[in-house]
Amino acid sequence: MTFPIHTTESAPHAALPSLESAQKAFGMIPNLLGTLAEAPGVLKSYLDLSQEFEKSSDLNATERQVVLLTASFENNCTYCMAAHSAIAQSQDVPREVVEALRSGNPIRDAKLEALRTFTQKVVNQRGFVAPEGVAEFLAGGFQPRHVLEVIHGVALKTISNYTNHLANTKLDPAFQKFEWQKPEA
Repeated sequence: MTFPIHTTESAPHAALPSLESAQKAFGMIPNLLGTLAEAPGVLKSYLDLSQEFEKSSDLNATERQVVLLTASFENNCTYCMAAHSAIAQSQDVPREVVEALRSGNPIRDAKLEALRTFTQKVVNQRGFVAPEGVAEFLAGGFQPRHVLEVIHGVALKTISNYTNHLANTKLDPAFQKFEWQKPEA
């Protein structure tokens, strides 16, 4: 099955406000959003969820990218790993943090590593994280509300990661210098 990558000229009418907003915000319509436009409600939900994660999250920009890159790494999403590597760079996330996340290695900063490890558990254990795993996360400097923030980020990446897997979303030129393949275990 081939999924169309919509533009403002080809998208269903209901997707136009979301695509126009994306064009204004990013200066382009990323291929992921063009793909999601096939189902306008999904596109709007994804953008709303993303916006809420950015503005209402108690996590700072680096911490949010740790969640998003970790979930994308665990889900082996080449598109989102590239896109979020570019976004992380634009948000001044430390290069060594991004490199660790792209390679699946621990982060030197103990708090960020606690966040990476917990996010990894949430994804791989499908939310069934043992009480000890939650306790380790909280001991790493986080609060119970951060557990929910991680779930929020994982939900966001589940939509995009799975879409990219099924649609085989082509990487945008803006993200190509951050192209990524999961390292061999």
